[in-house]
Amino acid sequence: MAAKSKTEDMSIEEAFKAVDARIKELEKDDISLEDSFKYYKEGMDLLKFCNDAIDKVEKKVQKIAGDGNLEDFE
Repeated sequence: MAAKSKTEDMSIEEAFKAVDARIKELEKDDISLEDSFKYYKEGMDLLKFCNDAIDKVEKKVQKIAGDGNLEDFE
């Protein structure tokens, strides 16, 4: 069985907060090169998660069809 990803149970808002935390770490003057790569990768992974989650939400946004019924975008 595959291990759960860290973002699997995160909300989009929580993921954006986590991205912000990675940015703050990257802005520190005393960050090592190794840590900067680590935080950069984590931030990029979080942003991909956010992008994918937003795409899913957009696909679920409802539109009003010509006959007045609500339909999901697909």
